Amino acid sequence: MSNTPISNDDDALFIEEDVEDTLLAHHVPRTWKIAIVDDDEDVHRATEFALLDVKILNRKLEFIHTYSKAETREVFSKESDIAVILLDVVMETEQAGLELVGYIRDELKWRDSRIILRTGQPGYAPEEDAIRDYDINDYKTKNELTRKKLLTALTAAIRSYDQIRTIDASRRGLHQIITSSGSFSVEDGIQRFASGVITQIAALCGVPSEGLICAQGDRPDALGHTLTFSVIASAGQFSNLMNCPIDEIGNELIRESLRQTLTRRESIFNKDNMTLFFSGQGNRPAAAFVELPCALNDIDQQLLGVFCANLGVCLDNLGLVNQLKNHAYRDQLLMLPNRLKFIEQIDHAIKNATEKQLVVLIDIDDFAGINDVLGHHYGDLLLQSVANRLTEKLGGDIYLARISGDVFGLLGSEKALQPDNIRRLFTTTFVIAETDHTVSMSMGIVALTGYSESGADVLKDASIALKRSKGHQRGSHTMFTREMGIEIHERALLMQQLHLAFDAERLFLVYQPQVDLNTRHVIGFEALLRWRTDAGELVPPSDFIPLAEHSGLIVSLGAWVLRTACHTMVMLQEAGIAPQRMGVNVSVIQFRQPDFIATVEAALKDSGLHPHHLELEITESVTMVGAEMFENSLAKFKELGVQIAIDDFGTGFSSLSYLDKLPVDRLKIDIAFVRQIDTPEGPRIAELITQLGKKLGLQLIAEGIETEHHWKVLRDMGCHEGQGFFIAKPMVEADIASWVKDWNAK
Repeated sequence: MSNTPISNDDDALFIEEDVEDTLLAHHVPRTWKIAIVDDDEDVHRATEFALLDVKILNRKLEFIHTYSKAETREVFSKESDIAVILLDVVMETEQAGLELVGYIRDELKWRDSRIILRTGQPGYAPEEDAIRDYDINDYKTKNELTRKKLLTALTAAIRSYDQIRTIDASRRGLHQIITSSGSFSVEDGIQRFASGVITQIAALCGVPSEGLICAQGDRPDALGHTLTFSVIASAGQFSNLMNCPIDEIGNELIRESLRQTLTRRESIFNKDNMTLFFSGQGNRPAAAFVELPCALNDIDQQLLGVFCANLGVCLDNLGLVNQLKNHAYRDQLLMLPNRLKFIEQIDHAIKNATEKQLVVLIDIDDFAGINDVLGHHYGDLLLQSVANRLTEKLGGDIYLARISGDVFGLLGSEKALQPDNIRRLFTTTFVIAETDHTVSMSMGIVALTGYSESGADVLKDASIALKRSKGHQRGSHTMFTREMGIEIHERALLMQQLHLAFDAERLFLVYQPQVDLNTRHVIGFEALLRWRTDAGELVPPSDFIPLAEHSGLIVSLGAWVLRTACHTMVMLQEAGIAPQRMGVNVSVIQFRQPDFIATVEAALKDSGLHPHHLELEITESVTMVGAEMFENSLAKFKELGVQIAIDDFGTGFSSLSYLDKLPVDRLKIDIAFVRQIDTPEGPRIAELITQLGKKLGLQLIAEGIETEHHWKVLRDMGCHEGQGFFIAKPMVEADIASWVKDWNAK
C-alpha cells in the first residue's frame, strides 16, 4: 500500500496504489490478458476506457474483445494465459454466457482463469443459482460496476490468478526435481532436473521462467577439476542456448555472471539479477542466472541459499545415478554403447523404422590368439583402432556398439551396411604400436524388415548368423534366415527332450561285436548309445551326441554309459561268453573333467570289472586337450590297466610324432577309409594307417566292414580286427548270448 494519503475520489484510489509499481515496469514487460465478452459495443468501450493506462501488479492490461458465444469459442481456442474474463450472461441467447463458462472450464480446461459474470438483466440469471451451479469467481450487475468497483474486482481476480499460477508452477517445478532426482530410467535426468530448478526458482521469486538459464560444469579432468561449462536448461528468450558452452553466450552479463559463480562456487546477488550456485559435493558444479524485478532482501537471499544447498545434494545424487547408468550402458574401454544399450536402440529402430535397416555383428577372427601371443594391452589397442575406424568411416548415421570382447554391433541403413562396404574398411592394415596388423573379421547380419521381435531376439539371431560364418569360413558373412531360427529352435527342443529322455531312462546301450579277422574269434564289444523317443522312433547319434556335448549332459551321460557297459561285461563273464574287452567311447568334454579318472575308477569298482577288460575309445580331437594333461591322464589309465584306442584315426589333426609318445594300444580305421575300398582309388589310406600301426607296434581295427570283400582286403593288408554290419549290427544286451552262440557255431 502506498503512503500517499487516501483520496475521497474513488477513481483516484487505484491509480495511487499502482504508481509505486511503475518503477519496476521496464524489468517485466508482460501484460495481464483481460477478455471482454459482451454483445454491446458500448460496454467494450466503457470498460477499456475505465481501465486505460491502469497497471496491476506492475503489469499493463491487454484487452481481448469478443461479441458472441460463437466468436468467443473461436478466439479462445487460439488463446492462452487469459487472466480474467469479464463475461456477459445474455448475448445471442439468454444462457450464452453461462454456456461459455462450461466451455472454458470443461473443454478448454482453464482452471486458473478468473471469470467475473456481468449482467444487465439479473433476472435472467439469479446470482445464487449462478454461483451454485457454475464455476465462476464473481457476479456483478453492470450498473453497479463503477470504475472503483471494477478495479477492485479486477485487482482481486488478478491477484488470485497470479497466486494460483505461482503455486502451480512451484508444484510442477518440485515434481520435476523429485522425479528427475529419483529416476534411474530417464535418459535426460540432469536436463529435467535443471528444468525443474528453473520452474521452482521462478515460482519462489515471483518472476516468469523466461528470464532464467541453468549451466553445469562438464568434462572434469583426472583430478576432478571442471574444464568447461555448458547450458543444460534454458527457457523463453534463452531457449536457443541449450548445450551451448557459456563462453559462447552472446550476452556478456549472463556469460560473466555464470562464469564467476561457477568459478567462485558462490551465489551472486545484484539489484536486477542473481546467479545462484548449487553447492553440492560433486565435481560438476551448477549455477542458474535469474532476472529479477527488484533486489532481494537478506531473508530471501538466505532462504535461496538453503534451497540451493538442498538442490546441490540432489544434483550430486543425480550425478551418481547418471554415472551408474553410464557404466550400465557404456563400454568403459572404448566408451561405446554396450550390449544393453544396443538392444534398446534396436527396439527403437523396430518401432520407428522409416527405411530398410540392418543389424551387423562383426567379430575379429583369432582375437583370443592375439591376446595370448601379444598381450591384452595390444589387444585393447587393436580394439580401439577398429572402433575408431568404424566410427570415422561409417559416420554418425550408423549406430556402433561393443557387444562383447571382440564383437562390434552396427545398426543402420541397408545401403550403408552392405557386407562388401564393411569388408573394405578392413583391407588397410591397422597400425598398432608402430606395427602393421592385418585384421580378418566375420559378420552375422539380420535385416529388420518385418521384425516384430525384441532387440534381444534380433541380437540373438545375428549371433546365430555370426556363428555360422565363423564355423563355415572365417572372414565371410552370413545373412540370418528364418530357416536358421527354426533349426536352432528344433535343436533347443531336441536338447530339452534329451534331458527328459535321460531322466526317464529312454536312453539305452547296444553292443557291436569286434572280431579277429584271421581267426574269426569274438575279441570285444563296443558299447553304443541309442535314444528311442516315446513315439518309438530312433534319434541318430549324430544328432543328439553333439547336443549332449554342447549342453554338458555328456558328463553325467558318459558316466552312466561307463557304469552300464562295465556291468554288462561282468554279466557276460558270469555267463561264460565274455570277449577280451568292452570298448566305451569318451568325449573330449568328459576327458577335460578333472574327476574323469575317478569316474572310471568308480565304474570299475562298482561293477567289479578288472581294468584290463575295459577299453576307452578316444577321438583324435581329445589329443588336442593339452599335451601335458593328456599324457598324464593316459599314463594313469595305463597304470590302472585300462586299454586305450584312438577312434576314427586319420580324420583329425593329431601329430604323428606326438602319437609315437602316447601309451596307446590300438588304432581304429574310420569307416570312410573302409568304404574307399570299393572306389577306383582303392584302400590306399587304410593301407597307410595299417603300415603306420605296425611301425608303432599297435593293433589295428577297422570299423564299417559291410561286405566279405572288405573283410578279405583288410585282413590281407594286415589289419588285425574289425567290426561292421557284415559281422553283426549293434544289439541289445538280451540278444548277445544267442548271437555269440550262433557266431561260434559257424
